[in-house]
Amino acid sequence: MKGKIALITILTDDVPTMVHFYQDVLGFESKQEMGQYTEFVHEGVRFAICARSVMEGATSSSTYHEPRSGQTFELALPLDSAAELDLAYAEIIAKGATPIQSPADMPWHQRTAFFADPDGNIHELFTDLT
Repeated sequence: MKGKIALITILTDDVPTMVHFYQDVLGFESKQEMGQYTEFVHEGVRFAICARSVMEGATSSSTYHEPRSGQTFELALPLDSAAELDLAYAEIIAKGATPIQSPADMPWHQRTAFFADPDGNIHELFTDLT
């Protein structure tokens, strides 16, 4: 097998709230909406939100109903400059993202900021510092 990712799907018990967040707060455009599954327009890897119950039905596995514990993944969203990152962070927090860590310059030569979506998944905004 050749390692390659074609789709990233965020599983949730509340598809409408998560779709609203990713569309209206983060600015993703909906490509396909099928009730409990929404795929977004995204260059490269496909990106979607899906109900846990849909995956349980598709796989006949009850593991999709086990309680989630801790941070299980992170999306890192690139920006072109430190000024753009600072503005984007302020905008998404004002629109309802949960602030985790405000913008800061990191020792690995990036400016980063962290926020959480409605399910508590923590994601990162970043830009390379020159």
